[in-house]
Amino acid sequence: MKKIFINILFFAYLNAAFPNWYYKIKNIQQQKKAFVEIMLPLIQTENQKISALRKKIIKIFNDPNLMLNPKEIGFLAKIAKKYKIKNILDKTEYLKKIDTIPPSLALAQAAIESGWGKSRFVRLANNIFGHWEYSNKGIQPKSKYENIDINYSLKVFPSLEDSIRAYMLNLNRNPAYKEFRNVRFYYKLNNKKFTGTIAANTMKLYSQKRDEYVKLLKTMITLNHWEKFDK
Repeated sequence: MKKIFINILFFAYLNAAFPNWYYKIKNIQQQKKAFVEIMLPLIQTENQKISALRKKIIKIFNDPNLMLNPKEIGFLAKIAKKYKIKNILDKTEYLKKIDTIPPSLALAQAAIESGWGKSRFVRLANNIFGHWEYSNKGIQPKSKYENIDINYSLKVFPSLEDSIRAYMLNLNRNPAYKEFRNVRFYYKLNNKKFTGTIAANTMKLYSQKRDEYVKLLKTMITLNHWEKFDK
């Protein structure tokens, strides 16, 4: 176990793809545990970055006079562009879009989309959440959805960290996940805990499986007791 722990630390330091030793684990429960030990710190790190940005946004808007200097205006404009916020002075929109993702949800989607990190898209492209891209610079899937007339490939990421960051940005700004953001915002306003199983109900558009995908997410979170990571 000591060797595995050292390998995990070394992996996290490099932000590399899943290491070879991970794929050599034969015991399913041990591999699931290793999956969480690899992914959870990276998920938490990205959430911490989002939290820090959110605090900075709140600090700017908490100025009683809201006398923004050119530097702050430039900063808000940059963030607004990144998160697709139309009005750079719309505080509510910033707070809806710049917030953390329940770790249990991220773990469940990572496990489902990547086959517990075993898919060739993870091995070749660090693509753990099944992200598409449309410039033909990615990896071609072996089979495509029959009912989708779109020329897409699987996006290549420099590291798992980049894949996680893109996943979180996707949930925080893509129109498809507006319900996710609205529900999260409601729970925060009412000081209620926004868990992965609650968030899963808003993920119908993430997969072609729709309602079946939502059930799969909730089952994955519950069976693995991952909501404990949402504290």
